[in-house]
Amino acid sequence: MDAATAMTIAVPAAVLGAAGFGLASAAQQRATKEVEVAPTLSPRLLVQLTGRPLWLLGVLATIVALVMQLVALAFGPVAVVQPLLVTGVAFAAGFTALLARRRPDPLILLGALVCAAGLSAFLLLARPVADPGETRIDLIGGGSGLPLAIALTVLVALCLGYAAAVRHPSRVLALALATGIIYGVTAGLMKVVTGQLHVGWDEPFKHPVLYVVCIIGPIGFLLSQNTFQQGRLVSPAVAVITSVDPVIAVLIGVGWLGERLDNSPALLAGQCLAALVVIGGVALITARGSRLLHEIDAGHPGEHPGEHSRVVPG
Repeated sequence: MDAATAMTIAVPAAVLGAAGFGLASAAQQRATKEVEVAPTLSPRLLVQLTGRPLWLLGVLATIVALVMQLVALAFGPVAVVQPLLVTGVAFAAGFTALLARRRPDPLILLGALVCAAGLSAFLLLARPVADPGETRIDLIGGGSGLPLAIALTVLVALCLGYAAAVRHPSRVLALALATGIIYGVTAGLMKVVTGQLHVGWDEPFKHPVLYVVCIIGPIGFLLSQNTFQQGRLVSPAVAVITSVDPVIAVLIGVGWLGERLDNSPALLAGQCLAALVVIGGVALITARGSRLLHEIDAGHPGEHPGEHSRVVPG
């Protein structure tokens, strides 16, 4: 198959994957509002959600999105597929408004697109490449990997501690940050598992990585449901999760898997600029969302936030 034909498969699959992730986030966020608020990381939340059709739709959308992502990566380069996938944050804003039977708020969509554009640029500039001198098929027990593991664990603990200690709206962003970190670690470790499969189909079962993924993967998913339930707006949380996930995956590749980055001054400057664009997009979404919620709480019925799931029942 020639490159042009492969791209005609990869690009639509990546866009469908992004749409699937966006629909999953919107549906799950709305479904979590229909059940009793559960403590952070309480499995009771998943038990309550299993009977909700909208949540099951979100799970189905997640599965379809993952399949589309695999198809896209099978036919297209990561440099093309991954930036397309991060547009899921814009799809999430649109689907949330659709489920709430409201028009998407233009500034929320603009912030989502800015966030996606900045993250896409960062991923294009920060592409780690494998060290030709070594192949990692297991966790690195020391060296640069251990400090990174400790740092990420401490950061997740701080985020969860902050979310438990305060009632400020920023607690939801802390939960989203913790979710994005766990998702990113899971994605990075899945690279190890796929590398083990090249050795043999049973190779992953001989190493602890697969079992670590089986533990932290569900934890990340449960934490994402807590994040959606405890936040009144979905787009800021989705923007944080979507932004943090691939960045952490890149750090995992460099810190644990022996990959390396091109650290030329021009590329580093570009990565910093792209990161600032992402932060700007998240800030715009958060500020606009807070403004819309304030107007609703103040009793301005003329304002129609595109993603306030409590305004329109059902």
